[in-house]
Amino acid sequence: MANDIMIIKKNGNLEKFDPLRVKKAVISSAERVMVDLTDEALDKIVDRVLELLHTQTSHPTVEQVHSCCEIALEQINPLVAKSYREYRDYKKDIVHILDKVYKRAQAITYIGDKECSNMDSALVTTQRCLIYNSLNKELYKKFFLTSSEIEACKDGYIYIHDMAYRRDTMNCCLFDMGNVLKDGFEMSNIWYTEPKSLLTAFAVMGDVIINTTAMQYGGFTVPEVDTVLKKYAKKSYDMYYQEYLDIKGKEFVDEARRYAWRKTIRECEQGYQGIEYKLNTVSSSRGDYPFVTFTFGVDPDEFAVMITKTMLDVHRKGQGKKGYKRPTLFPKLVFLYDKKVHGKGGVLRDSFLTAIKCSEKTMYPDYLSLSGEGYVPEMYKKYGRIVSPMGCRAFLSPWFERGGMNPADSKDKPVFIGRFNIGAISLHLPMILAKAREEQKDFYEVLDYYLEMIRKIHIRTYRYLAKRKASTNPLAYCQGGFYGGHLQPDESIEPIMKSATASFGITALNELQMLYNGKSIVEDGAFALDVMKYINKKANEFKEEDHILYAIYGTPAENLCGLQIKQFRKKYGVIPGVSSREYVSNSFHCGVWEDITGIEKQDLEDRFWDLFRGGRIQYVRYNLSYNTKAMLTYVERAMDKGFYEGVNLSLSYCNHCGHEELDMDVCPKCGSTDLTKIERMNGYLSYSRVHGDTMLNSAKMAEISERKSM
Repeated sequence: MANDIMIIKKNGNLEKFDPLRVKKAVISSAERVMVDLTDEALDKIVDRVLELLHTQTSHPTVEQVHSCCEIALEQINPLVAKSYREYRDYKKDIVHILDKVYKRAQAITYIGDKECSNMDSALVTTQRCLIYNSLNKELYKKFFLTSSEIEACKDGYIYIHDMAYRRDTMNCCLFDMGNVLKDGFEMSNIWYTEPKSLLTAFAVMGDVIINTTAMQYGGFTVPEVDTVLKKYAKKSYDMYYQEYLDIKGKEFVDEARRYAWRKTIRECEQGYQGIEYKLNTVSSSRGDYPFVTFTFGVDPDEFAVMITKTMLDVHRKGQGKKGYKRPTLFPKLVFLYDKKVHGKGGVLRDSFLTAIKCSEKTMYPDYLSLSGEGYVPEMYKKYGRIVSPMGCRAFLSPWFERGGMNPADSKDKPVFIGRFNIGAISLHLPMILAKAREEQKDFYEVLDYYLEMIRKIHIRTYRYLAKRKASTNPLAYCQGGFYGGHLQPDESIEPIMKSATASFGITALNELQMLYNGKSIVEDGAFALDVMKYINKKANEFKEEDHILYAIYGTPAENLCGLQIKQFRKKYGVIPGVSSREYVSNSFHCGVWEDITGIEKQDLEDRFWDLFRGGRIQYVRYNLSYNTKAMLTYVERAMDKGFYEGVNLSLSYCNHCGHEELDMDVCPKCGSTDLTKIERMNGYLSYSRVHGDTMLNSAKMAEISERKSM
């Protein structure tokens, strides 16, 4: 079609219509919604625009050109048309968005923020990150989400976790620390040689953690850290052994061994103490303290056992000045339990008892069963592979070395270390049931709508992140921290993305059952079970169709536990047992207020355990007054069931006299109320009181005040 049209620009000048500018704008709009338009389609759009413009005045305005583009796109691809239109709207709305971000910035600066207990909003560095996050979140909503998805989030039917980060990077991971340290690596244009001692290995590992956690969001796990570090412990031992012989003489072999062993243990003590100080005082460039997890305890090598016991002893003693020591929050410690070696008579029984001794004072470590029943023990018993948790509770689905999602043959093995998650999106099931009833629709029909919505967001996220360059996270993508992570800096990370998981999160399962028939999951739970079986079935169908590893995740709702109540009340009011408290129940757990024993809680939650393979933890409140025998019984029972078990105590420390006691609000020794209190947040620990304030939001504090079973 002839192009003889002159456009009136905004400044009043005339300019010949340029088809390339239309194509460029259309391509940008298509990219925002992950649509690839062919050259033929682009030509067709331009032709249609020209056709429409010829029906306008002889000199159409820029606005008229835009309108013709929208009409043409609606006929070719409505999704791209919507993207084109929303971008134009954004340019008009930018002032409103910036005003919203500015108000949020003022609140952060002068009031503070408690959405995440792991971010100290009193710090200038953290405030800067929170303000940037507010802007990034608005950009994500405006350019990545459709209007229906934004509405679903606003109303509360779904919740997209970490909107401020998911435009940029991936979520939780199992970082391959051993692979990075081996033979040395490059970080920030500086070459690090492989450590030659255990103390250096701890120090370098800390540097890697601080650097790499800033490139992601969520939990950062160093799996089987005792196995990673044992070679460096051996290097230190050999160095000290030879040093002693060189000084004293070759005949002093036994003395040299004892000397080398003591010195190596001392290196381990100092190295791990340094890690604890670093991870609890140095925030990442993301503004939070790195959520780091170490898993360990099953390796029988003598140096691995030494590392296990030493880390536990150091953590149990705590950090701080004499008389005022208290446990650190990071790293989160997870003990890997195999009944054959840790049970009565097992060769590593002493390591397990050392862990229990540590837990009774600090809550950590948590315990992961490798020998009970269920998914994680199955992977260990069948393949010898450990599925460590990423952060507080996330787990990876198997990805096989040769077959991918499914084993190529009987000899194919799954790989877990070096893999990651791309994020979680949670369903608010009580709201979905309430909506179905209000609209007189079948519950599963409405549920399907939101499952499909989450599915589409995950697909777009995969496509978007796959285009990122390896240079965005060099240690992970170029230096071997991730599986397949030996890419060139300018290569896309698409090959690495194949083994990533994407999570469908679940909160308030207890409230769903209450809304259904007025009974909690302690009293009933049958409907909640049916719903979870249905969601698992749908996720498996999506997995086969999309070739994406979808996972079902028991959401650790921190700020969300209160937000969902506000959203429910706004739409459906206050319903006893459903929205009458200030928080919703976490994941598939029984209500914290339930007056049940720890044994009963374990059995009740066991029903749901295998339906949350992508993220789960079980914990009960151990009101035991440091009763080792009772704690041992609970933990071993959980290990027989195949649980990932967390010990839950209310740790309290007087800042005035140093007295420590479980669950105190006033020091019985000196009468001071200046206490530091550490509570289990969900799958992790946080300060519920520190210097007269709390790091937690009001909804979570309300939940803590009502805890009986948790």
